[in-house]
Amino acid sequence: MASSLFAQTSDTLTVTKNEKVIVVRDSLRLQEPYDPLAPSRAAFYSAVLPGLGQAYNKKYWKIPIIYIGMASGVYFYVQNDKDYDRFRNAYKRRLAGFTDDEFFGNGDTPVISNDRLIDAQKSARKNKDVSIIVSLAFYLVNIIDANVDAHLKQYNVSDDLTLEPNFEMNSINNEANYGLSLKLKLK
Repeated sequence: MASSLFAQTSDTLTVTKNEKVIVVRDSLRLQEPYDPLAPSRAAFYSAVLPGLGQAYNKKYWKIPIIYIGMASGVYFYVQNDKDYDRFRNAYKRRLAGFTDDEFFGNGDTPVISNDRLIDAQKSARKNKDVSIIVSLAFYLVNIIDANVDAHLKQYNVSDDLTLEPNFEMNSINNEANYGLSLKLKLK
C-alpha cells in the first residue's frame, strides 16, 4: 500500500495590502428630486411681491432690473399726469377768458395756441397709458421669468442625449459629407 504525506511549514511572512482609492467627484451637480410645484410656487411668489420668485430661484441679480423697470413706468406716469394737468388747466383758463397761463407768454398773442394745448393733452394722456402698460409689462415679465426659471432650474442635463457633428468622406467622388447625429440613450 502506497501513501503520500505532504507537510507544510508555518510561514511567518505577513502581507499587508495598502490600497489607495482616488475618489473623483462628478462634475455635474447632484440631482435633486423633481418638484413639480416649484414653477407655480415661484410664479405665485412673484405675483404676491415682485422679485420674490427670483429670490426663490436664487437669481438675485434680476430683482433690481424688475424694480427699476416698474419704478420707471410709475415715474413717467406721474410726470405725464402732471403735464396733462398743466395743459388741461391752461386750456380751461383760456376758455374762461384768462390770459395768465404759463403757455401764453408776455404779449397779446399766445406762445402756444389752443389747438396745440389740446394736442399736448392728448399726447400726455397717451404717454400716461404707455407708462401704465410698461409697468404692467415688467410685472408680468417678472412672473413669467420666475416660472420659466424654476422650470429650467430642474432641467436634467445628462449624457443620455447628445448631439454631435458627423463628418464622413464619400469614397465614390472623394467629397466630404457633413451631418449631425443625435444619440438618445434610454435606460
